[in-house]
Amino acid sequence: MAVHAEGIVAIVIFYLLILGVGIWAAWKNKNSGVSEGQDRSETIMVGGRDIGLFVGGFTMTATWVGGGYINGTAEYVYLPDFGLAWAQAPFGYALSLVVGGLFFAKPMRSRGYVTMLDPFQQIYGKRMGGLLFIPALMGEIFWSAAILSALGATLSVIVDIDINMSVVISALIAIFYTLVGGLYSVAYTDVVQLFCIFLGLWVSVPFALSNPAVSSISVTAKEAVYQTPWLGKIDSADTWMWIDNFCLLMLGGIPWQVYFQRVLSASSATYAQVLSFIAAAGCLVMAVPSVLIGAIGASTDWNQTTYGAIPPKEKDQSDMILPIVLQHLCPPWISFFGLGAVSAAVMSSADSSILSASSMFARNIYQLAFRQSATDREIVWVMRITIFVFGALATAMALLTGTVYGLWYLSSDLVYVIIFPQLLSVLFIKGTNTYGSVAGYVFGLLLRIGGGEPYLKLPPFIYYPGWVQQEKIHHLTGDVEYFIQQRFPFKTVSMLASFLGNVAFSYLLKYLFESGTLSHKYDFMDAVVSKHSKEIMDKTTLVSSDNIILSEMAPVKTRLSNSLAGTFTNTEALSDDEESSPESLNNDHE
Repeated sequence: MAVHAEGIVAIVIFYLLILGVGIWAAWKNKNSGVSEGQDRSETIMVGGRDIGLFVGGFTMTATWVGGGYINGTAEYVYLPDFGLAWAQAPFGYALSLVVGGLFFAKPMRSRGYVTMLDPFQQIYGKRMGGLLFIPALMGEIFWSAAILSALGATLSVIVDIDINMSVVISALIAIFYTLVGGLYSVAYTDVVQLFCIFLGLWVSVPFALSNPAVSSISVTAKEAVYQTPWLGKIDSADTWMWIDNFCLLMLGGIPWQVYFQRVLSASSATYAQVLSFIAAAGCLVMAVPSVLIGAIGASTDWNQTTYGAIPPKEKDQSDMILPIVLQHLCPPWISFFGLGAVSAAVMSSADSSILSASSMFARNIYQLAFRQSATDREIVWVMRITIFVFGALATAMALLTGTVYGLWYLSSDLVYVIIFPQLLSVLFIKGTNTYGSVAGYVFGLLLRIGGGEPYLKLPPFIYYPGWVQQEKIHHLTGDVEYFIQQRFPFKTVSMLASFLGNVAFSYLLKYLFESGTLSHKYDFMDAVVSKHSKEIMDKTTLVSSDNIILSEMAPVKTRLSNSLAGTFTNTEALSDDEESSPESLNNDHE
């Protein structure tokens, strides 16, 4: 294979630009938040809570619009028998941001949390917070690994450079500027990356459309020319499966630390909501060129191109349709510009996920669960170490495992099935406790794992109604593989069972302990009778900065010291009394 010098030059320019912006953002904001008395570690996690609308809108949009988003959208539009009807990510994630902005952004930002896991540890205790950290961490790491793997494959298609080298270099750059600047570097580089994605893909589309090998996409949308129409259709037998997947994207896209890291970095709760709505529109706009590229791929006579007579779908390269279109239907410099866009998209997602995972570990596991007396400097170093460790782990998985996409699909399902109902309960259902949380966790996990995962060759042990056995033929080897397809919406049912299990067991155990049916000594989780024990955290543990608008936040007592050692004994912080609610305080003032 010949290495394309122009492609290498284009990638180097893009990477140096992104690295330069990341270092500049870190330098520009090195003292941000510190002058107001905010901890350096919290500044790294939530950017001093002063991210404005422009940068905030770009960084929240870039969180979703990554390599998987633009490649996956193009792939589904291109795939025969799927088409635009099954390209659910643009609408699913856009609605996810709208729902998150309407219902979740304001309560999370108003209460001054630093990570998504804070409310779980506040209500359910530090051990339950640690348990919920597992699926959250899996989702972030596997997502980073999957998109790094996709980047390596993309670069190898267009530039003919070694996959391993491209993955390692991309990961090192993302890890470096995240280490240096935290959320500021991630946010500012997101602005550049999103601009590169938009410009790079839109510049490529007219050249690809005008290629002689491409038929009119308006014709191929409804008529079969080289393959089935790219608009696609939903068979009646697959309707529930389609709804299940759409609900997973719409609701399962909310409980991610990458989303709440942006929400919690906004300068107010209202801004957090506005950022969500801006990002929802941004997601739809950024999906348009990917949809067009997928349609172009479905409208191409590949025999007239340098790709060859056999189309990508018959070489099991459908997932690479976007870089293939860029390489074989566009002039070289245009394809390299588009390649830079894809690289930027991947890095914008990888850096966000790595920072999110390290933020949750440093705060919710290391600081709140194990070392409440940890100094700010100590937490900063733990974050830096874990950024490197989690980044290296994601890179190693991208290079060494062939099932990284299967792991990502399963972990994203677990986020939807386990964390979303827990978040719903902890924010909106008064009275849920640790017993209900554990029950909901177990129900969701068993019902989801029980449905199996074809990508991991994990057979089901629960056969839901409507299951069918499907066969998959590998075009290159001719091997036939059989797997069980669950057409029942079992993921959404698992999520609902997890939510109802949480509520039911919480109230059941609450009644049994408070009525005396069960002796108080059996409340081993300190969740009902000993509700204000050291295991349950109070609000002063979680809120440490003064720049939260008072009218928007739940009342808390002033934090007396930087040490967390004495903050677990506030017996009033979680009181259900009326005087602890914002409404009653407002009434008193009146």
